[in-house]
Amino acid sequence: MSSAGNAASRSVVSKFINKETLKYVFTTHFWGPVSNFGIPVAAVMDLKNKEADTISGPMTGALIVYSAVFMRYAMAVTPANYLLFGCHVVNEVAQLGQGFRWVNYHYFNDKKVTSA
Repeated sequence: MSSAGNAASRSVVSKFINKETLKYVFTTHFWGPVSNFGIPVAAVMDLKNKEADTISGPMTGALIVYSAVFMRYAMAVTPANYLLFGCHVVNEVAQLGQGFRWVNYHYFNDKKVTSA
């Protein structure tokens, strides 16, 4: 590898791996949203893979409210936590999608739902 390539690599590494970045990675401002991303990932996967009759309406409603509240909280803390905000935006959209599927299945479905 050339010396120009080495210099460019060192420049990129020093820009992204520095004291400030490491300090941020070891805070709850980072790990809270990272660990919370399991909820929206599961919801997005369920949009495609889960049947509408297995969606829990009350739980979906609770998660819609939860994400709306925490989107506001993510912007209210100092400094604003954009990672947490993004996590809850994704979750809000996915849960709204699940909610629309649930409402459509239970209230606007042309076929009669029979319970076994």
